[in-house]
Amino acid sequence: MPKIIGSTLAEHRAATRTRLCNALATLMQERGFDAITLAEIAAEAGVGRTAVYNHFPDKESVLLAYINDETSGYLESLKQELAEVEEPLEKLRIYIRRQLQLNQVFHFAPGPSLRQVVSPKVWDDLRTHGAAMDNFLREILAGAVADRAIQVQDIEVAVRIIHSILTGRPTPTREPGRTAFIDSIEAFILRGLGTQD
Repeated sequence: MPKIIGSTLAEHRAATRTRLCNALATLMQERGFDAITLAEIAAEAGVGRTAVYNHFPDKESVLLAYINDETSGYLESLKQELAEVEEPLEKLRIYIRRQLQLNQVFHFAPGPSLRQVVSPKVWDDLRTHGAAMDNFLREILAGAVADRAIQVQDIEVAVRIIHSILTGRPTPTREPGRTAFIDSIEAFILRGLGTQD
């Protein structure tokens, strides 16, 4: 009989799902999503291969669960942090830095992009998470425009450009390159938005 993680069956299920999601993230640091099997995810998580199906029907479901959890948690923590900030331009600075500090494993995983290897339905679901980030940035930019902290003719275009910059390449992991990279990206985006700071 398999060992139960946690004091209840619900805790066991939640912990097992988390282990499977984290295992996928670990494997995607080494190779692309297309090269990973559900059996490998189970082995990395220390879960029996057949037991995986009690939680996920396929590896795309693991991917969606992981991104959903990561996006929800990230947005909630960011909202709490920005709730204590009054100046719209400072909110934008924090947003830029937090995005660059993320370990965006799915943007920079080896192999083909996710769009090429997941089903159209899953890709649409993944895009809804991107839309949540777009909406969040849109609100920050609108506040900065209203405060006259930035000069933006088209917020929709600005959102696309900023997110393209933020996800264009991985942030260096070592200093002093990491801090210099983040400072440069922040300055580039703010100048592009018409600030003099």
